[in-house]
Formats: sequence, structure tokens, C-alpha cells
Amino acid sequence: MNRNVRLAGAVLCAAAMVGCASNPFAAAPSDDADVAALERELAKERAANRSLSAELDQARRRPAATPQPVQAQPSNNRDLELERELAAQRARNEALAQELEAQRRAQAAQAETARRLAEQPPIPTPPPAQNASLGDGMMPPNPKPGECYARVVTPPSYEERTERVLVKPAGEEVEVIPARYEWAEQRVLVKEAGEKIVEVSPPVYTTVEERILVKPATEKVETIPAVYKTVTERQLVRPAYTTWKKGRGPIEKLDEATGEILCLVEVPAEYKDVEKRVLVTPATTRKITVPAEYTTVRKKVLSRPAEVKKVTTPAEYETVRVRRLVEPAREVRKTIPAEYETVTKSVKVGESRVAWRSILCETNTTPDVVRKLQAALQQRGYEPGPIDGRIGQQTMAAVGRFQRDNGLSSGGLTMETIRRLGVL
Repeated sequence: MNRNVRLAGAVLCAAAMVGCASNPFAAAPSDDADVAALERELAKERAANRSLSAELDQARRRPAATPQPVQAQPSNNRDLELERELAAQRARNEALAQELEAQRRAQAAQAETARRLAEQPPIPTPPPAQNASLGDGMMPPNPKPGECYARVVTPPSYEERTERVLVKPAGEEVEVIPARYEWAEQRVLVKEAGEKIVEVSPPVYTTVEERILVKPATEKVETIPAVYKTVTERQLVRPAYTTWKKGRGPIEKLDEATGEILCLVEVPAEYKDVEKRVLVTPATTRKITVPAEYTTVRKKVLSRPAEVKKVTTPAEYETVRVRRLVEPAREVRKTIPAEYETVTKSVKVGESRVAWRSILCETNTTPDVVRKLQAALQQRGYEPGPIDGRIGQQTMAAVGRFQRDNGLSSGGLTMETIRRLGVL
């Protein structure tokens, strides 16, 4: 039974410490209220900004009246005043937006810290007397009465190491020695050797006649037309046939049914004469040879070509002064050794970890300490928001930036941060 009492006391003590560490500044509902208030204020400021922009645009679009120098000055002053007010309004909007973003980041950081604490696996709690001194990770090591503790993220540890670094690699230096010249006399060809014509005899031509083909022999095809004759031909128009006609005597056939006399008569065939054209000889062709045509022309033919006599002319030279190369340009290479420099750099020797640290909380702080904290942050260029003695999201965002810039543990307002700021 005594062991159970000791375990219950340890659990109550741990709950008290964790509660003190996890609620050091303000309750979560008040933080949410601050964010909501900032959002409402930012919305109002933006609405005012839009109203001022509309008023300034309307003033600029207003049609210009008759030039009146005396009345123009108030309108210009009004435009300038609207522009200044609009610029101030935009600056306030920007400040509010930054403050709102800082509070949101701080809320996210607190939520992440709470999530990490919640994910820690539960372990058996030793008796209160032993738990206060072990510091096994779940409880602060060597806690002091009246102080609050929280699990914060400690930055990675670094150490300074020197290293020999190549500054300039080895190379070569090239020195160019110019070429050397000297003046000398040189015989130069001015005019090449050639030939000169000194005597000419004209060509002799003879006139001759020549028969030239003008049109070659060809063949011409001549058509012989067909021969026709006209003949008369008797053509049948209607062939012979028989028909019944009335008889004239009793000796012929008697029709007993009607009492009439009928006689079968043969009607001869009918013809007519038709004239038509009959081919006697079909059309044919024959080839007729057309002889070639020639013409006689007279032309001059070269009997003896022109004769010339050539005389060789010698080449001509001159002596000139020239600049002659004695020694060509050359290069001399010198090896330059590499240059090294000893530098000091930071090397990570320990990873970031989560550890217990003493922090400020509602139990061990006062508004005066918070105001000193805010003033110290503002003096170092970290905007903590209004110096009102309340630790809000903007103040915590400034604390987080100061901790990151100085390599301090982050995740809470640790006593190490307070001492580094010179508050306590």
C-alpha cells in the first residue's frame, strides 16, 4: 500500500510539472482569441484601405474645371493627403499581416511541441524521491522548487576545426621573349624576263568557191483520191400478195352464208429505181522524192599565216633594304607552386535533440519581466509587438527568431534565452 501511495504522488507531481511547463504563457483559447481579433482588425484595415483607394481614384478621375489657380490648391492638397493616408493605411495592413502570420507560426510551433509530448511512450514512474534526481527523459533532471520546465529542441552542437585549404592551384607562368630582327640588303626582282615582237608579216588569203547544202533531199507523200460511179438499182417497195375481191359471175365461188360472190386475186409486187454512189477505186498514196538544194558561196581561205619575230628581254632587279628575322619569338615557362591557407570552420559533432529546460511560465514570471523581455527583443531588432507585459504570439515569434539566430534551444522561453537577453 505504501508503494501505491508513492506511485500516485509521483504521477501527481509529474502532472503538475508538465502542466506548468506546457502552459507557461497563456491558455490556448486566449491565443485563438488573439488570432481571431487580429484577423478581424486586419479585415477592417483592408476595407478602409479599399475605401481610401476608391476615394483617391475618384478624386483623380474628377474632370478638371475652368482654370482657377486659387481653387486648385485645395484639390491638390486633398490628393496628397489621401495618398499619405493610403500609404499609412497600407503600412498598418502590412504590420497587422506580419503580426498575424507570426502568431500563426507560434501556434503551429506550440501545437508541434504538444504533439511531440503526446507521442512520447509512457514509462513506469519511479517514487517521487528517486524521480526528481534521475532525469531519464520523461521528467526534468534535478528540478528546483518554484521553477517550470518544458521539453525544448536543443540545436545541434558544433566545434571549430582548422583545415588546410587550397587557395591557388599550382600553375605555370609563361614569359614571351620577342623575336630579334636585323637590317640587310636584298636583290629584288622588279620586272620579269619577257619577249618583244620586232617584225610582223601579214597573213595571205585565197578566195575559193564552195557548194553548200541549203536544203537536204526529202520525200513528199501525195494522196490519190478514191474513184466513185453512180448506178441505178431497182428496190422492192412492197412484195406480191393475194386478196379477196367481189366476183362478177356465177362461175366463181359462191358464199353460201351471205349470198355474195368473192374472188381471190393476186396483187403483183411493187418496185422503184434508186440511184447510189459506188466505190470504184479506193484512195491511195504515193511517195515523191524532192531533190536536195545547194548554193555556191565564195570564201577566203588562209594560205599563209602571219609571221612574227620575237626578241627576249632580260629581267630587271633592284637592291632594297629589308628587315630580316634573326631569332624567332619563344616562350619560357616557370612552374608556380600551389598556395594553401589554414581556415577555421564549424563541424557538427552532435545532432539536435529534445531536452528539459527551465522556462518562464505564469508561476515564476510577472508582467514587468515580460516587458523587460519585450524591450530587450525590440532593442536587438526582433519585433515583439506591443510592449504590454503579455506574452502573445508575436512575442513568441520574436523569441523563436532570436533563439534560431543565436543557436539556443527552441520550443519555449527558456531561462538560457532570458539570461542571453540580459533580462534576469
